[in-house]
Amino acid sequence: MLRLRALEKREVQPMSEPTRETPTTTVSSEAGVPPLIAPLEQGTESNLPAAKNSIDEFLKRNEEVLAKDREEFQAYLVAKHEQATRKAREEAAKPQVTTKVSRRTMLNVAVGTAAAAEVAVLGYSAMNGGSSSDNGIIRTAGTGAQQSPITREVVDSRADIRGQSLGNWVALLPTKMGGGTYAIDLNSNRVLGSIWYWNYGDYNPISHHLCAFPSSDPTHGFEFVNSTQGGQNSLIYGIPTNVTAENVPGGTNIYRVRYDGTQMQMIENVSETTGLGLGVHVTVNPKDAQSYFVTDGQKDIAACFDRTTSKVKAALRFDWTPNVPELREAWIKGGTLTIKKIYPDEKTGLYNLRGTKGNKIDWEMVPMGELFVEEGSLPGEAPLTLTGADGTIWHPEGRWAATVVRLCGGICILDPEKNFEPAAFLQFNKDSQDQYKVEQLDKDTWQVVFDKIHSPGHEIGFSPDGKFLVMMNNLRENNCSIFSCSDPDPTKWRKIAHVEDPLWRDKYPNPFHMVFSMDSSKLYLSILHPSPAYSGIMVIDTKTWTILKEIQGIGPDLQTPAITYDGKYVLTPFSGFQRQSSGISVIDTSTDTLVGILPSNGGHHDCVIIPTKLEHMKHTRSCTL
Repeated sequence: MLRLRALEKREVQPMSEPTRETPTTTVSSEAGVPPLIAPLEQGTESNLPAAKNSIDEFLKRNEEVLAKDREEFQAYLVAKHEQATRKAREEAAKPQVTTKVSRRTMLNVAVGTAAAAEVAVLGYSAMNGGSSSDNGIIRTAGTGAQQSPITREVVDSRADIRGQSLGNWVALLPTKMGGGTYAIDLNSNRVLGSIWYWNYGDYNPISHHLCAFPSSDPTHGFEFVNSTQGGQNSLIYGIPTNVTAENVPGGTNIYRVRYDGTQMQMIENVSETTGLGLGVHVTVNPKDAQSYFVTDGQKDIAACFDRTTSKVKAALRFDWTPNVPELREAWIKGGTLTIKKIYPDEKTGLYNLRGTKGNKIDWEMVPMGELFVEEGSLPGEAPLTLTGADGTIWHPEGRWAATVVRLCGGICILDPEKNFEPAAFLQFNKDSQDQYKVEQLDKDTWQVVFDKIHSPGHEIGFSPDGKFLVMMNNLRENNCSIFSCSDPDPTKWRKIAHVEDPLWRDKYPNPFHMVFSMDSSKLYLSILHPSPAYSGIMVIDTKTWTILKEIQGIGPDLQTPAITYDGKYVLTPFSGFQRQSSGISVIDTSTDTLVGILPSNGGHHDCVIIPTKLEHMKHTRSCTL
């Protein structure tokens, strides 16, 4: 029996904390590191955040936005329920015809999300009257939402693995606010080992993202790189704490960790070695697994490190100069993106960017939080220069790297053969041109000029066969955009399709993280719903770029999917927004059904399955976020 949850009964009660003020911070213009672009002068109607804007004000505003999101989400559910009921009655009144849909299937099909007590219907055709014959049409840029049928399955909340082996694989998950990382043997479902960075003197270790190097036998040893956030990022969830903006540790470290078959040990703090504190996405070069990128969206810095020496091979900073010096219009009315290589101090050999040094904003842009910057709710040293460059992935063959620039709604393509010089800029918004020209100003500086930006974007990914590059357009567009990238020249890559569910409207539901099937024929997307609603997984056919199925009601705050390298299972953690229900969902890819949920008490924001061969790297977080 399906167990449906009522969204209105799961409202999050706002937490109250003593009022705290954010201290003003200054980023020094140390030798070798150019100063941040000076904040532009405020106009009479400026909404630049005050230097002493407090975290409490942000939490209050965040709760107001969540309340509005939940209200709109409820209205959307009610409207959809009424539409489904009306269409179902119309279908029931029609003469009966032979159908390929079984009685069991009909009872398991639903529209919407289980977290909001959705109604079961006979099929999506009952709502839109679509035909499966439409599935052969590739949705090109500019077309609307999909009209062909979409199967929507509501999951049983009691799904249980029941001790079933998922194969000889090891899954690695950071615990975010838990301050560490642990590994699960998917054959026995036992935890192999864990590490907690508090033990190493890091008293603000928000274990954020990670990526692992290949190991022929992970149960006996493997190595990985783990980024950790710091600063005020521990305060943005509204969790009661005695930590304040004044006393919060800087944190923001990059750790190399080794599991020796018995326990995990930190072998190096790469931030200490290099002077670069970066805290978001980590990706390993799939070509040889001998280098890796770490990128940070608060500092707008992407850096590539050598695996053996930890030497910085290249570091780039992304800065924005708006056409209109007013946050409300600073991005949508266009501006100039400047990309500049930065270097360590010649005397010390180190960058001066440890901890929160170099932060443009005081805490990260949370998923779906880009508009907090525009409205002035996210304070910091230089929000007008923010680009949101927080992740860099690799082409499956390692030929190209690609940095997502969230607030510009696009991706900067980097050339590893030219020490990561920018080679192209792809714009993924539906109504934008495909590319914007990258102009080199000097040996270390490039710029891209935009007339307008239609919508922010977020996560990106290459298909394992290297034929496609996708990006999630969020907030103002809410779709999944696809570029063809088969041409050896990235300036010739072109936008070919947009995946858009007719139920996606306004901000939610929202396509988020992704992973491809082993043969690139399917794309799995986590579909995010507002707190505390339960999120789901969507399955997309990459031959036609149409939605095949949505698995609904898995858990709150569904994050990064990972696929076992035999192609049998997709694992996706849900973090519960750091304090609600959490677990790891397991989907059987042969049927695309949820077969169970592994217990997990971590507020996971990532999931990596240790590759056992170099060829597995193109299926890891190295190529998809």
